[in-house]
Amino acid sequence: MAGKEKEKGRGGPLAGRTAIVTGGSSGIGAGICRAYAKAGAAVGVNYIRGAEAAEKLVKEIEADGGLAVALKADVSREAEVARMFDRFVKRFHRIDILVANAGIQRDAPVETMTLEQWNQVLAANVAGQFLCAREAIRHFLAQKPPADSRAIGKILCMSSVHQHIPWAGHVNYAASKGAVHLLMESLAQEVAGRKIRVNAIAPGAIRTPINKDAWSTPQAMKELLRLIPYGRIGEPDDVAKLAVWLASEDSDYVVGATIVIDGGMSLYPGFAGNG
Repeated sequence: MAGKEKEKGRGGPLAGRTAIVTGGSSGIGAGICRAYAKAGAAVGVNYIRGAEAAEKLVKEIEADGGLAVALKADVSREAEVARMFDRFVKRFHRIDILVANAGIQRDAPVETMTLEQWNQVLAANVAGQFLCAREAIRHFLAQKPPADSRAIGKILCMSSVHQHIPWAGHVNYAASKGAVHLLMESLAQEVAGRKIRVNAIAPGAIRTPINKDAWSTPQAMKELLRLIPYGRIGEPDDVAKLAVWLASEDSDYVVGATIVIDGGMSLYPGFAGNG
């Protein structure tokens, strides 16, 4: 950032940084937007529909002394991704951090899942992360490196525990997250030498609208907690705190890592009593 925009910013571990968060108007994305703004970053709140929610979040951030802008774009569409980055850079002069968080579910048993349902999930969850990461890398390489960071840019890919836990009835979603895992690692391997840090977060059960059916009733919550050794569902703020650290200078030597944040779900709690 420069000039007047920088003067209006606030201190914190991301002070002076700029970040685009895809799928930023609700759930985990909104939590990351709030946390990044509190940490000092100027934030681009990406959304595909529901402009009201995005604008409300921007106003909330601004009222709290932060900097933000709402950015409409379908991340699976190449031209829209390019326009989103151009608009953000025009406003804040540079891009330092990308959180590729946007994702969807189109669940169905495999025998009834349509090719459209398969393609929609892979387009949003995999192609969307690729397109946004590619655009961010192009900007990182073209702009002047930050003076107070070893890295010239940082990318966080949002994965899931289902990158390694099979999920019957959700084969498109699980396949997409398996793809994100190797997309992230391959990107990290390719661009680390150019001082771009790429990492991923793999959440378990987080209290968001996308999985409301899993926690919105006492019985559903009881069933869910059987899968979580730590005994509670995660909150968007849990993931947001980790996202701040991974984008900060405190995690500078973390490259190509996926950090699982799931209350122990990946420990396969069904085997706690010897199976």
